[in-house]
Amino acid sequence: MLTVYDVQGTGLVRRDGADAISETTVWIDLLNPTPGEDKLAEQMLGIDIPTRAEMREIEPSNRLYQENGATYMTTFVVYNIDKARPDSGAFTFILVGKRLVTVRYHEPKSLPHFLARAERGDVTCTTAPSVAIGLIESIIHREADLIEKIQDEVDRLALTIFDIKGGQQTRNRRLDAILRAIGREGDINSRAQEAAFSLDRLLHYFLQTAHTRGEDAQTIERIRTAQHDIRTLMDHARFQSERTTFLLDATLGMINTEQNQIIKLFSVVAVMLMPPTLVASIYGMNFKHMPELDWRLGYPFALLVMVLAAVLPYIYFRRKGWL
Repeated sequence: MLTVYDVQGTGLVRRDGADAISETTVWIDLLNPTPGEDKLAEQMLGIDIPTRAEMREIEPSNRLYQENGATYMTTFVVYNIDKARPDSGAFTFILVGKRLVTVRYHEPKSLPHFLARAERGDVTCTTAPSVAIGLIESIIHREADLIEKIQDEVDRLALTIFDIKGGQQTRNRRLDAILRAIGREGDINSRAQEAAFSLDRLLHYFLQTAHTRGEDAQTIERIRTAQHDIRTLMDHARFQSERTTFLLDATLGMINTEQNQIIKLFSVVAVMLMPPTLVASIYGMNFKHMPELDWRLGYPFALLVMVLAAVLPYIYFRRKGWL
């Protein structure tokens, strides 16, 4: 779908279709573009629209470059952050002449957020670079919301891990669920970190090219502010990553402790049963001359010896604090 946004006063007016492109058009948005829409945009603007496969490439030279007078900047964006597992995808900004072209195959909420701010007049959006930095600011805002959500979930998991109550069976089930939750939050945080690193590289390149293009001081200052914001978020994401690793180690340690308790119990039972087994083995031998065979109290004596052989190690283990 091809959507056009024209400048009207200090805000933007939406128009659908390539026929709506005019002198006042400042932003052309390509959402899930068809080959025909790609070709039409290329002919009208004299640029190459990157394909979905090209947008997914991770080499910096394929994400941040200039070609035929146009500046291409592709970043990694995490969206649908309200879902249990957020989605992710590439987002491309193309600055060509006085227009901004965006290419995307997803619908992050950062775009409606930016448009709402533009309608209220909270952001400057009269030039292509100002629209680009406005969109990036909205993406950073959603990135911050995601990291805050991760932080809240990690706080909840930390309280749960170190305050587990109940019997052993209940604890094992809860530890298993916590382990899966930590893995999920670690994966989400990794995506958030990847998006933050990608945005930081994009903003660094954007700032360099802004100086080259002679952008106004306000736009350059907004780029610098966004760069500071994203680096702050990178620090927060790095801290959450370290905290998640700590919680993972703590959970695995508690699981190992539970398993060690089980192994210790089996070991104690095995040691307790070894002396009675030895006594039973001795009296189970088929020798003809054994003194106790003709003794009336031999059988209860053997049973008493086996009981004492089991009870005495148990009492010893209890006094040592091993049980």
